[in-house]
Amino acid sequence: MGIGIDVVNIERFQESLERTPSMVDRIFTPAESALKIASLAARFAAKEALAKALNAKAAFNWQHVEIKSEATGKPYFEFTGEMAERLKDNKVHLTLSHDAGIASAMVIVEEL
Repeated sequence: MGIGIDVVNIERFQESLERTPSMVDRIFTPAESALKIASLAARFAAKEALAKALNAKAAFNWQHVEIKSEATGKPYFEFTGEMAERLKDNKVHLTLSHDAGIASAMVIVEEL
């Protein structure tokens, strides 16, 4: 169905959050907002990559998309609300990385 990738400069992302603290509550779920800045930047990249994979012309509710991790550390999306309904017939793959001041994410959305 689609593929998306996004890259975030962690330092610039932190500066954006400091300038506009309300971004945290708008973009991240309560569980996500407790994470360190590199993990937040990677999760922001993941949500942006998801929007690209869905060719999302209209904004989606960021709170209906949460990135969690399996016991192995492998990240995955947990969808609620409108996003759960929208993606119920899809398999969504996610990978995250952060190193050297950069956070990145890649998303593949498959139709089942």
